[in-house]
Amino acid sequence: MMRVLLSLLLLVGLAVPAAAGGLVRTEGQSFVEPDGRTLHIKGISLGNWLMPEGYMFKFEVAKAPRQIYGAFDRLLGPARAAAFWRQFRDTYITADDIRFIKSVGFNTVRIPLHWRLFMGEDGTVGGEGWYLLDRVLGWVREAGLYAIVDLHAAPGGQTGINHDDGPGYPLMFYVPRHRNLTVKLWRAIAFRYAGNPVILGYDILNEPIAPYHDVATLNPRLEPFYKEVTAAIREVDPGRVVILAAGQWSSSFDMFGPPFADNLAYTYHSFWASTRRDSIQRHLNFANRYDVPLFLGETGELTDEWNARFRRLHEEHDIGWSFWTYKNLDTQSTIVSIPRPEGWNEIVAFADGKRADRPDAALVDRAIAQYLDGIRFRNGVVRWSYLDSLGLKGSP
Repeated sequence: MMRVLLSLLLLVGLAVPAAAGGLVRTEGQSFVEPDGRTLHIKGISLGNWLMPEGYMFKFEVAKAPRQIYGAFDRLLGPARAAAFWRQFRDTYITADDIRFIKSVGFNTVRIPLHWRLFMGEDGTVGGEGWYLLDRVLGWVREAGLYAIVDLHAAPGGQTGINHDDGPGYPLMFYVPRHRNLTVKLWRAIAFRYAGNPVILGYDILNEPIAPYHDVATLNPRLEPFYKEVTAAIREVDPGRVVILAAGQWSSSFDMFGPPFADNLAYTYHSFWASTRRDSIQRHLNFANRYDVPLFLGETGELTDEWNARFRRLHEEHDIGWSFWTYKNLDTQSTIVSIPRPEGWNEIVAFADGKRADRPDAALVDRAIAQYLDGIRFRNGVVRWSYLDSLGLKGSP
């Protein structure tokens, strides 16, 4: 009977759950590896790869993924744009990137996802994202790293800002269909990767509920939603750590009570904050009150000096971290900087609607070719001082 079931799963294109093995777990305020050692997370996020953000292309108006896709459709035409995105996703993150991340001292990668790469509008599970996620998790395993899978854009939007690719309001918390699709997607992810020891945990929602929306209505809905998702995950992947993001752009745990299940961790994001204890005291209070682990899921994008001070603050309190972001276009505030192509300013102006006429075809072809070549690891500029600021191997 089991053999028949496995054959059916393969025929319909579903992955067979991995055999249960040693998984990262939580004990008190710590993450613990399968061999019993405390895991001090030193992570980096693979931003822009499976969840594009406008500012990482230097766009100022075309910020949400759908706006970015639209800009490239206008620039290249739909067929060439589709080819661009296939090549982009195939080369932005490769085995070379993952091996480098391991070589400089990170132990974890956080992988932001857009739901549309994994599920159709009608709720059918499928899409190119599955292959790409399978592949990167294989590289992560080979490198000896852990992965955190992060849903950055949920159906309907969970934040109410461009980077959730929603309508500008966190409709996932209002529309039952969006909520049900999100639960379905997480169950599908958990089923596919059940027992996979490479995955440290599932980061359920990125930065839910922006502070300028109806927080009085939405905040009480966050923890019940997390309970629903966690129950769906645990049906198929019972030993997995589930990571719960704070509300108000992952800045407040005020809407949470004591942990409702085992193996829960809590994540917050903090950019450009004070590097003294007062900036995280409220989070420390929460962890101490409920004896749960904290995880700084996103930070960075300032100066090397600030990075070093903020990173040390968290390490002094045994809080693991993941900086944002691994690769970006022409910036000091990243690990690998993509060289800016010739004529890219013209591309930006067209994408943002600041010029109506399409740039010269030769300029477009050259700029796109240079961009796609520049995103390859071998052509990026490693910011060694940034790595130094993280206490990693910052010298070539």
